[in-house]
Amino acid sequence: MSFKNLELTQPILKALDAQGYTNPTPIQQQSIPLVLKGRDLLGVAQTGTGKTAAFGIPLLQLLDAQKNPKKGIKGLILTPTRELAIQIEESLTAYGKYTKPSHAVIFGGVSQVPQVKKLQQGVDILVATPGRLLDLMDQGFIKLNQLEIFVLDEADRMLDMGFIHDVKKVIKNLPAKRQTLYFSATMPQEIQSLANMLLKDPAKVEVTPASSTVDKINQSVYFTNKPDKRKLLLHLLAENEISTALVFTRTKHGADKVAKFLSKSDFKSAAIHGNKSQNARQNALKNFKNGKLNVLVATDIAARGIDIDELTHVFNFDLPNVPETYVHRIGRTGRAGNNGIAISFCAAEERPDLKNIEKLAAIKIPVVQGHPFPLDENAAPQAAQKKQGNRNRQRRRA
Repeated sequence: MSFKNLELTQPILKALDAQGYTNPTPIQQQSIPLVLKGRDLLGVAQTGTGKTAAFGIPLLQLLDAQKNPKKGIKGLILTPTRELAIQIEESLTAYGKYTKPSHAVIFGGVSQVPQVKKLQQGVDILVATPGRLLDLMDQGFIKLNQLEIFVLDEADRMLDMGFIHDVKKVIKNLPAKRQTLYFSATMPQEIQSLANMLLKDPAKVEVTPASSTVDKINQSVYFTNKPDKRKLLLHLLAENEISTALVFTRTKHGADKVAKFLSKSDFKSAAIHGNKSQNARQNALKNFKNGKLNVLVATDIAARGIDIDELTHVFNFDLPNVPETYVHRIGRTGRAGNNGIAISFCAAEERPDLKNIEKLAAIKIPVVQGHPFPLDENAAPQAAQKKQGNRNRQRRRA
């Protein structure tokens, strides 16, 4: 099935074609027609399954079809972190390139002045984190009385980060008559109760990413200190004479730093992530596919279009905190009947992430001993404390 089979309008199809999107993922294939029909939707899906397009594409199409739209925010997408909020807004820019609805993103931890200025210019779709949204609502800069479609993204993560009470405050300010799209990776009791309160006769779409890993992929993990990861990566690339490698980092800034480090060490490298222009991303991918680049360093969202049969190595420079993402990442190698190699670096603070990955995949990933940059076990407790501090700061910023 292609996107052309989903009753999408020409402006949307043109934008998707420009992005290189041809076939919808399972959640997109199931969700888009339901949303276009005006149904409330309960989507059970992990990050990496394509759910942003599953709600973003029909949201844009529905609002674009309005002949005499009222002024005010008609679509609200609530998501737990600034990183997700930015990524969603970038996706709306891509999908809505040839449509009329305007959109903006707001999140905490930065000055509200540019965000307020954007809101005052008029916004049809708002992407927001809970804290900043409530703050600007309290100040009178945001009114939701014209809202028609509400999207709650990553509901279970909202619960984990302590935002569920903020979410309930937002919900109290929504019009009773609206369409609601509710997405969560898991459905603990409190999240199910919230769904029952929010949704009216919802359609349910459930997509479970494959939790098994490809047999043809040789997996291993290196325990190392976070500051030593770049040196370890360089050592492995050089020692094994690796010609093509895809390296995953957790952040855009991290991707840039790794690519710059490798380039200075005579490995032809480039980074792709959401802050890069579409042309820059396409050129980097093209150069990687034709062999002009040895190493492509990517964040998960930017790597979705990478499909290279001859890719020999995938490196998890940073372990993902969503275990299904690990399976998605390493599946980039070992394609078309070929063998593949997946190498992961694990710092002390990432051990819980490794444990979750092994539990999901029902495997024990072999640990490589005797490498030049071993983990300093004495630093482990401090690293764990630092990670918890970072999580607390992230909660406050949003």
